Amino acid sequence: MESIKIKEIFITDPEYGGVYELRETLLRRPIGLSLENEDLSADRSDHILAATVGEKVIACIMLQPRGGDIIKFRQMAVASAWQGKDVGMALLRYAEAFAKEKNYRQVVLHARVSAEGFYQKAGYRNSSDIFTEVGIDHVLMEKSLNP
Repeated sequence: MESIKIKEIFITDPEYGGVYELRETLLRRPIGLSLENEDLSADRSDHILAATVGEKVIACIMLQPRGGDIIKFRQMAVASAWQGKDVGMALLRYAEAFAKEKNYRQVVLHARVSAEGFYQKAGYRNSSDIFTEVGIDHVLMEKSLNP
Protein backbone atom coordinates (compact mmCIF):
# COMPACT_ATOMS: atom_id res chain seq x y z
CA MET A 1 0.00 0.00 0.00
CA GLU A 2 1.24 3.50 -0.82
CA SER A 3 2.05 5.72 2.10
CA ILE A 4 -0.21 8.53 3.25
CA LYS A 5 1.28 12.02 3.21
CA ILE A 6 -0.24 14.99 5.03
CA LYS A 7 0.73 18.55 4.17
CA GLU A 8 -0.50 22.10 3.89
CA ILE A 9 -1.71 23.03 0.44
CA PHE A 10 -2.83 26.28 -1.15
CA ILE A 11 -5.66 27.09 -3.55
CA THR A 12 -3.10 27.33 -6.36
CA ASP A 13 -1.81 23.78 -5.78
CA PRO A 14 -3.00 20.88 -7.93
CA GLU A 15 -4.31 19.06 -4.83
CA TYR A 16 -6.84 21.83 -4.18
CA GLY A 17 -9.19 20.37 -6.80
CA GLY A 18 -9.22 17.10 -4.87
CA VAL A 19 -9.92 18.93 -1.61
CA TYR A 20 -12.79 20.82 -3.23
CA GLU A 21 -14.27 17.63 -4.69
CA LEU A 22 -13.99 15.74 -1.39
CA ARG A 23 -15.77 18.52 0.52
CA GLU A 24 -18.44 18.86 -2.16
CA THR A 25 -19.04 15.10 -2.43
CA LEU A 26 -19.00 14.19 1.28
CA LEU A 27 -20.14 17.33 3.07
CA ARG A 28 -22.42 19.28 0.75
CA ARG A 29 -24.13 17.12 -1.90
CA PRO A 30 -25.58 14.64 0.64
CA ILE A 31 -27.52 17.51 2.25
CA GLY A 32 -28.57 19.11 -1.02
CA LEU A 33 -26.07 21.97 -0.90
CA SER A 34 -23.05 23.11 -2.83
CA LEU A 35 -19.94 24.92 -1.63
CA GLU A 36 -20.74 28.63 -1.65
CA ASN A 37 -18.56 31.56 -2.64
CA GLU A 38 -18.29 32.30 1.09
CA ASP A 39 -16.70 28.88 1.68
CA LEU A 40 -14.35 29.29 -1.26
CA SER A 41 -13.43 32.84 -0.27
CA ALA A 42 -12.42 31.58 3.20
CA ASP A 43 -10.12 29.05 1.52
CA ARG A 44 -7.83 31.93 0.52
CA SER A 45 -7.03 32.76 4.14
CA ASP A 46 -7.55 29.38 5.83
CA HIS A 47 -4.80 26.83 6.24
CA ILE A 48 -5.77 23.83 4.10
CA LEU A 49 -4.37 20.45 5.11
CA ALA A 50 -4.68 17.46 2.80
CA ALA A 51 -3.89 13.78 3.21
CA THR A 52 -2.85 12.17 -0.05
CA VAL A 53 -1.96 8.75 -1.39
CA GLY A 54 0.06 9.31 -4.51
CA GLU A 55 -1.72 12.17 -6.30
CA LYS A 56 -5.16 11.40 -4.82
CA VAL A 57 -6.58 13.50 -1.95
CA ILE A 58 -8.14 11.12 0.58
CA ALA A 59 -8.84 13.54 3.45
CA CYS A 60 -8.81 17.23 4.24
CA ILE A 61 -9.43 19.77 6.97
CA MET A 62 -9.63 23.56 6.92
CA LEU A 63 -8.02 25.60 9.72
CA GLN A 64 -9.48 29.08 10.15
CA PRO A 65 -7.73 31.64 12.41
CA ARG A 66 -10.31 33.22 14.73
CA GLY A 67 -8.21 35.89 16.42
CA GLY A 68 -5.69 35.72 19.21
CA ASP A 69 -4.63 32.16 19.93
CA ILE A 70 -7.88 30.51 18.75
CA ILE A 71 -8.24 28.50 15.56
CA LYS A 72 -11.36 26.85 14.16
CA PHE A 73 -11.15 23.46 12.47
CA ARG A 74 -13.83 23.09 9.81
CA GLN A 75 -15.00 20.94 6.93
CA MET A 76 -13.00 17.84 7.80
CA ALA A 77 -13.68 15.06 5.31
CA VAL A 78 -12.26 11.57 4.78
CA ALA A 79 -12.96 9.63 1.57
CA SER A 80 -15.39 6.78 2.20
CA ALA A 81 -12.85 4.10 1.27
CA TRP A 82 -10.47 5.46 3.93
CA GLN A 83 -12.92 5.88 6.79
CA GLY A 84 -12.31 3.63 9.78
CA LYS A 85 -8.59 3.33 8.97
CA ASP A 86 -7.29 6.03 11.34
CA VAL A 87 -6.75 8.52 8.51
CA GLY A 88 -9.11 11.01 10.16
CA MET A 89 -7.34 10.75 13.50
CA ALA A 90 -3.92 11.10 11.86
CA LEU A 91 -5.12 14.21 10.01
CA LEU A 92 -6.62 15.67 13.19
CA ARG A 93 -3.38 15.10 15.14
CA TYR A 94 -1.39 16.67 12.31
CA ALA A 95 -3.76 19.67 12.31
CA GLU A 96 -3.32 20.09 16.06
CA ALA A 97 0.48 19.97 15.78
CA PHE A 98 0.34 22.41 12.84
CA ALA A 99 -1.85 24.83 14.83
CA LYS A 100 0.39 24.55 17.89
CA GLU A 101 3.46 25.29 15.76
CA LYS A 102 1.67 28.47 14.58
CA ASN A 103 1.16 29.44 18.25
CA TYR A 104 -2.54 28.66 18.50
CA ARG A 105 -3.53 27.40 21.93
CA GLN A 106 -7.25 26.69 21.55
CA VAL A 107 -9.14 24.74 18.89
CA VAL A 108 -12.86 25.17 18.38
CA LEU A 109 -15.03 23.28 15.92
CA HIS A 110 -18.65 22.65 15.03
CA ALA A 111 -18.96 18.86 15.05
CA ARG A 112 -21.86 17.05 13.49
CA VAL A 113 -23.56 15.17 16.31
CA SER A 114 -22.79 11.96 14.41
CA ALA A 115 -19.04 12.76 14.69
CA GLU A 116 -19.06 13.89 18.33
CA GLY A 117 -17.64 10.56 19.59
CA PHE A 118 -14.71 10.79 17.16
CA TYR A 119 -13.71 14.18 18.54
CA GLN A 120 -14.24 13.08 22.15
CA LYS A 121 -11.76 10.23 21.57
CA ALA A 122 -9.27 12.89 20.44
CA GLY A 123 -9.71 14.86 23.67
CA TYR A 124 -12.27 17.45 22.58
CA ARG A 125 -15.01 18.46 24.98
CA ASN A 126 -18.54 19.45 24.14
CA SER A 127 -19.20 23.08 25.13
CA SER A 128 -22.71 23.73 23.82
CA ASP A 129 -26.20 22.45 23.43
CA ILE A 130 -27.12 20.99 20.06
CA PHE A 131 -27.65 23.60 17.36
CA THR A 132 -28.57 23.35 13.69
CA GLU A 133 -26.12 24.42 10.99
CA VAL A 134 -26.70 23.73 7.27
CA GLY A 135 -29.74 21.69 8.30
CA ILE A 136 -27.72 19.26 10.47
CA ASP A 137 -27.42 18.98 14.26
CA HIS A 138 -24.02 20.12 15.54
CA VAL A 139 -22.29 20.79 18.85
CA LEU A 140 -19.51 23.23 19.64
CA MET A 141 -16.40 21.37 20.77
CA GLU A 142 -13.12 22.71 22.12
CA LYS A 143 -9.64 21.55 22.97
CA SER A 144 -6.67 23.29 24.54
CA LEU A 145 -3.33 22.78 22.84
CA ASN A 146 -0.99 22.73 25.79
CA PRO A 147 2.50 24.13 25.23
